[in-house]
Amino acid sequence: MSSLRTIAPATGRLGVLTPGLGAVASTFMAGVLAARSHGATPIGSLTQMAHIRLGDRDQGRNPLIKDFVPLASLDDIVFGAWDPISPNALEAARTAGVLEDRDLAAISGELEGIVAMDAVFDQSWVSRLTGTRVKTGASKMALAEQLIADIERFRADNACDRLVMVWCASTEAYRDLSEAHQSIEAFEQGLRDSDPAISPSQIYAYAAIMSGVPFANGAPNRSCDPPCMVALAEREGVPVGGKDFKTGQTLMKTILAPGLKARMLGLRGWYSTNILGNRDGEVLDDPENFRSKEVSKLGVIDTILQPEAYPELYGNIDHVVRINYYPPRGDNKEGWDNIDIFGWMGYPMQIKVNFLCRDSILAAPLVLDLALFFDLAARAGEKGVQEWLSFYFKAPMTADPALDAEHDVFIQQIKLKNTLREWMGEEPVTHSEA
Repeated sequence: MSSLRTIAPATGRLGVLTPGLGAVASTFMAGVLAARSHGATPIGSLTQMAHIRLGDRDQGRNPLIKDFVPLASLDDIVFGAWDPISPNALEAARTAGVLEDRDLAAISGELEGIVAMDAVFDQSWVSRLTGTRVKTGASKMALAEQLIADIERFRADNACDRLVMVWCASTEAYRDLSEAHQSIEAFEQGLRDSDPAISPSQIYAYAAIMSGVPFANGAPNRSCDPPCMVALAEREGVPVGGKDFKTGQTLMKTILAPGLKARMLGLRGWYSTNILGNRDGEVLDDPENFRSKEVSKLGVIDTILQPEAYPELYGNIDHVVRINYYPPRGDNKEGWDNIDIFGWMGYPMQIKVNFLCRDSILAAPLVLDLALFFDLAARAGEKGVQEWLSFYFKAPMTADPALDAEHDVFIQQIKLKNTLREWMGEEPVTHSEA
């Protein structure tokens, strides 16, 4: 029998803080409020809807995850956010246009009461946006200290017992890590010196970790994966993880690619293009910001298909990703995939996928799950990189940076559920029994 993990109870209020109060964050908040006020079904959330098998199949034990592990209740969640543009969650939701007025009406008062704090914002990292509700300070360390003060004020004002932070803001420009990112001391000196290599998302991650708040990175930014942040999370005993919510096109890739590999079908090329018109699309229209997204998207297929082990099947793949800003599409992103495969005797075949998805509708339940699972991890005494939550990310962090991340969504799900089983003293399920 696996050893039972000591997990502190989920008593009291859980504050969920989101840097960013745009389409994703406001849709997440609205969905939780709708579930609380009139029982809306939280579709897409494993923590609320998924079952977990325990023991052998003939035992018939298959509880809901939320009944098996001690997760915070939706009734105990309190929302907070920072945003350089949106003043409150209601205006953010109306501006984003993801949800219709009929869905917002019953919860409009609660959404309007979620007032955004002034954000740490630097236009050099998101050139297509102009921030109007922005913090100022003598240095980036001063900005970090302001965030730490915001966190403590929010904790006190809302009588929160615990907090988590989930990055829901825009994709930052792609920049290589610098010397400032190699150690805690170098990073803190960089904050004091306002080092231009330190991004706003890294300032948020630093403030969260120093406040004892778990941090999950929903964008492809280098927020909590630099060596300094991993070391800081280990030192402070704080769970961290990321990066980039796995929605839309990449979700399809992590479903389809394992199937092709399972049947030993060859892959010659995978061409992906996206059109979207929300704030994310506007930000990604800048080449530097697109580069951050491209890096997280391109890493998926190679890791799943293992071209070094199967060179004749996957050793010569042309993998292309394009994102185009198209305002009429709004939040309803459209992803086109052309997949060139080959089979017996090398004969070519094609797969065409046209995924007309709703980006924030897919992302919102991930924010909820990550908030609840990172809170669970903290109460279970976890610290550092939470690799068991790779299921939710396009570019998952690994506890050992020398190892490649696991991208197969089915293996990721097994790892997630087996982690929960082990923490609760149950045996892992290997599906090897009859």
